[in-house]
Amino acid sequence: MLTSIISFGVILAFALVIFATIRYWNLELTGTQPQSLFVFIAILFTSGLDVGLIMFPLAFDYPLYADTAAEPAYGFTNPLALEFGFWGFLIWAFYFLTTFYFCAIEPRTRFFEIPAVKILNNIVIITTCAFTGALFLIYMPYYIAEVGDGETILPVFYLICFLVILIAAFSSTDIKFVRVLSVSSTVLFGVLIAYMWINAGMTFGEFAATGSEIGGYFANIHKFVVPLTEYHEFYLFWWFAWSIMIGQFVSRFVSGLKTWQLLASLLVFPSIPLALWFTVLYYYHLNGIGTAGFPNWAMTIVGIVFVINSFDSLIRLYTDNLNLTSERFGTVRYVFGNAIGLFVLTLLFQSQWLQIQWVGTVVIVIYLLALAYMFFGRNHSLKKLDGQASPLN
Repeated sequence: MLTSIISFGVILAFALVIFATIRYWNLELTGTQPQSLFVFIAILFTSGLDVGLIMFPLAFDYPLYADTAAEPAYGFTNPLALEFGFWGFLIWAFYFLTTFYFCAIEPRTRFFEIPAVKILNNIVIITTCAFTGALFLIYMPYYIAEVGDGETILPVFYLICFLVILIAAFSSTDIKFVRVLSVSSTVLFGVLIAYMWINAGMTFGEFAATGSEIGGYFANIHKFVVPLTEYHEFYLFWWFAWSIMIGQFVSRFVSGLKTWQLLASLLVFPSIPLALWFTVLYYYHLNGIGTAGFPNWAMTIVGIVFVINSFDSLIRLYTDNLNLTSERFGTVRYVFGNAIGLFVLTLLFQSQWLQIQWVGTVVIVIYLLALAYMFFGRNHSLKKLDGQASPLN
């Protein structure tokens, strides 16, 4: 059932991406708080990814993809191509679709201002925010193996998780933190890639030879559209769960990009650092290079910064949507109220009481409701878009 749901959702989303790009190829898109392209991509990259990017590849993904005896579905290409396919290039089209929608369509339809839709959308945002915290909490022991036995979640990890959420809640009190946090996080990620490269003793030739295996993704790109396995299905639901809220958040920072430029920017620019990062880690995997000690701590620190970025943007989004701002409640009540509430939800996700697949399913339902609303309710409001007829005609 879940496989059918996510397959339908992905095909629908890609069909809409193709339609929007062709129909509104040269439509100029500008958000409410436009930033330079570099800052926009930095905000998108650090808000649209989370700690899984840092923690999953070496600890879980590469060994899983390499074991084709246990999972034959991965046998058509190599682990690096699979990892890139789960995180890079085509999958960012989801974010293009929602960013385009909130720049061009939502200001005309106001669908997300309908009270029931607003509540549902913000439930999605809050629960996905907590899911990010749960991932961080669950996998922290594997990366800070020097603390504990490398598997058990100790009290100190709960404390670290709560403090991370607390810091993010505070940083969300002022919009000025977004630009600084996003740009600095992007730079820090670049420094981490360089350090891990140097630490591995990898030459440029070895990097090129290892990175060339990403070509296996582009040669088989069509195979990544629908779920390969239950694990891939999980990833696709994860991306869907994030898609609406990331588009809603980053759309405000778009500065005069045409539709095709927005699509190209979202497909290409985030994929470059992802390709570099995954290639370096794949070299570690292939050569059995350990990461104990400082490399683990470096990855954990950058992972923490990514979590803070994600929490910051999502907290800011749902508090703005629901008028739960620090101006209304005061900084102390705002910060601790958000931190405590999200930490409790994090524990619910960590206990498997909540599932990201449920959240992704709700997002697909919202997609369908938005389409129906445009078709039946606000078709006339789109007729002047780019001087063309409504996209539903």
